[in-house]
Order: sequence, then C-alpha cells, then structure tokens
Amino acid sequence: MSTAHKKKLTILWTNDNPVTAELMVFMYAIHTKQHAMWDEMTIVVWGATVKLVKENPKIQSLVKKAQEAGVHISACRSCADELDATDALEDLGIELIYWGEPLTKIIQNDEKLITI
Repeated sequence: MSTAHKKKLTILWTNDNPVTAELMVFMYAIHTKQHAMWDEMTIVVWGATVKLVKENPKIQSLVKKAQEAGVHISACRSCADELDATDALEDLGIELIYWGEPLTKIIQNDEKLITI
C-alpha cells in the first residue's frame, strides 16, 4: 500500500487528566490499532502529559500496551528536557523529537489529527 493511501492518524495528547488518558487516548488508540482501523498511528506526548507519563505507573503500562499493539509513541523533546523526564521516557521506548515542525506539516497537509 502506498504512503498516500495509508490510513494514518496522529493523536496530539496534551491533557494530563489520567482518566482522559486511560478512557480516551489509550482506549481508542489500542482498540482501533488492534482492529486494523488505522495502518499507522502515533500518539504525541506533549506538555503536561510528559510529566504524567514520567510519574504514573498505570499510564506507563498503557504506553507499553499501546506500543505492543503497534501504536508509535513520540514525545516533545523540549518538554521532556524541561520536565526532567528525558531518561524516563527513553526507558519506556518513547521517541523524543522536536515536534514543532512535524506538527506544522501534519496540519498544513490536512492529515488526520486528533487533539486531546
């Protein structure tokens, strides 16, 4: 399947409410990826959610479960550095990049984006 025809979704996750994380972000991402509703899915951990992932074992478990389901997890490197979470996120296998330019391209290219 060519890249142009792939069903690709990015979830920009900035809401650090653990209930929202569990019952929306991860529930949706894991379920729809397991049922092949999306070919590619990325959750972007940005802002306060970086701290939530660093400090909350239940959320860490959901990160691992999502990764096992094939969801790509990436985080804002600047946020991780500012919140002293870089090592913790890397230990979870989360990609750390500067997300400003990639997010801008997603928006400018009218790609599928959910913001939470």
